[in-house]
Amino acid sequence: MTLLLNCHGVAKAWGSKQLFSNVSFGINKGDKIGFIGPNGAGKSTLLKILSGLDTPDSGDLSIRSGVTIGYVPQTSEYPCVAIQDVLLNSLCKDHEKSPLHEKETKVAILLSKVGFKDPLQHANALSGGWKKRLDIALSLILSPDILLLDEPTNHLDIEGIDWLTNFLTSQATTFVVTSHDRYFLESVTNKTIELNSIYPEGLFSAECSYNDFIDRRFEFLSLQQKKEQALASKARIEIEWLRRSPKARTTKSEARCQAADRLLKELSAVKKRNQVSTAEIDFEASDRQTTKLLALKNGSKALGGKLLFSHADLNITKGMRLGIVGPNGSGKTTLLKILAGEIPLDQGTIKYANDLKIVYFDQHRQKLDLDAPLRRALSPNSDTVAYRGSQIHINSWAKKFLFGPDRLDLPVRQLSGGEKARIGIAKLMLQPADLLLLDEPTNDLDIPTLETLEESLSCFPGAIALITHDRALLDNVANCVIGLGQNEKAMLFADYSQWEGFLKENKPSKEDRMQAAKLAKESSLKETQDNKLSYKEKKELEGMESAILEKEALIAKLEALVNASSPQTDMATFQNNCQDLSLAQEDLEALYKRWDLLEKKDKNVR
Repeated sequence: MTLLLNCHGVAKAWGSKQLFSNVSFGINKGDKIGFIGPNGAGKSTLLKILSGLDTPDSGDLSIRSGVTIGYVPQTSEYPCVAIQDVLLNSLCKDHEKSPLHEKETKVAILLSKVGFKDPLQHANALSGGWKKRLDIALSLILSPDILLLDEPTNHLDIEGIDWLTNFLTSQATTFVVTSHDRYFLESVTNKTIELNSIYPEGLFSAECSYNDFIDRRFEFLSLQQKKEQALASKARIEIEWLRRSPKARTTKSEARCQAADRLLKELSAVKKRNQVSTAEIDFEASDRQTTKLLALKNGSKALGGKLLFSHADLNITKGMRLGIVGPNGSGKTTLLKILAGEIPLDQGTIKYANDLKIVYFDQHRQKLDLDAPLRRALSPNSDTVAYRGSQIHINSWAKKFLFGPDRLDLPVRQLSGGEKARIGIAKLMLQPADLLLLDEPTNDLDIPTLETLEESLSCFPGAIALITHDRALLDNVANCVIGLGQNEKAMLFADYSQWEGFLKENKPSKEDRMQAAKLAKESSLKETQDNKLSYKEKKELEGMESAILEKEALIAKLEALVNASSPQTDMATFQNNCQDLSLAQEDLEALYKRWDLLEKKDKNVR
């Protein structure tokens, strides 16, 4: 294995808080590392140190000569410029000496590779998922040897996560990715590193998939628990000896005293590591006895002239845990807001049970006052909260969500995304609910908190309607699924797998897509020039469909070649394949335009 980067004894503090210390690990060529750990452990900070955007307080970072590193941040903002210019500006800033036309070709190939069809689209107008694709393109433009990705699945829908999974497995040779998405980690990684103070070295590493890592982690922590028990037993003997024996005077007794002191310090360290804290999440249900909570009949909704869904029928009852799925823009959040009564239906009716208590979790945390101190965010009016009929002091309430007393006066804006998410969950728990409406509650949460949330939702006796891109949460919590974005009709399924199977079965073939394009062209025909088709044009029109099919087959073949080649191992082959693919796509577009022109002329004659 070729060592590309070595991290030795690295430490970093944030203010008075020590994030990590004496951390050591290496990144070898071919490593696909899942980097996990609890919120606040310093994962993002360590990635910034590896990328050169931050410096450690102590320790050494060694990078092999010539190795370049690409970095994809959690969030980014772009100016109002074309996406192709974002990449061109990056190449120019890096002082790459290639001619402008070569840079433009490289940008066009890369944009096509990550899925962009319009290079002139403004970067600031992109959705969160497409900004993430641009982030990745920006990090790949200089062909890095190591790619660092910080929570790339945040705010991506399941379709976007599938794209990212395929991209990383086929295109990225060496990468480190932080993520809370357990399915994603299992799919893309061959090595897992957990940054956590529960380990003697500050981290635990294993060269295996995520699921196997969980088993090895359990074995290690079980051994650490047994070690604590063994040390405790030995410590009791030594403490008893210290109590009974006279003050150490001989060399032998002095040595035993020193050994006992070391033993007690080791026991204290192991005990501290074994004290694992997780958020205490337990949603409070109302005392409602009725089963039927909400009935939606023949619901339809359009936004901006686009029909999101129609003929939606939905009956929500106690114990129902509904997953809302569909691609970006299909109306998932809109449907949730309709259920919450925040926006109206265009057509249809929605009826609520009397005095129905609905609690709504907003994915954008818009209801959090970012300038308020943490204590006021958790308890707006006093230093106590009312929970399940009892008054709990703010210090004890904050501790349930892993906030120490020293953080209560911090403004909310200084907290991490995961900490803000925990505030939102804390606010939900103070409101007895019949129906929980949750819009992407998993964003920014660490895996232990996710697992606690999952368990709490599974045990909640009321009803839940949930939007999430976390496939594991959907599979483990939802007992039915409503799918949007297909034929404009909302449809119910037993689970996500059934919805996924429906999508595969109903995926149109190339011939169907071509026929649909043809029908669309015919329906939008306008006045055209009154020219007759020549004999040559008639022959050309007759062979147009087969020409398009042949070109699409060529594109499929070239796409396979591009996916099989790698910029890290064979840049020349990779660039040639990408250029051929780009030219073939341009040819196909030209064929469609030519087909459109000939059809219009033929239609006009008839």
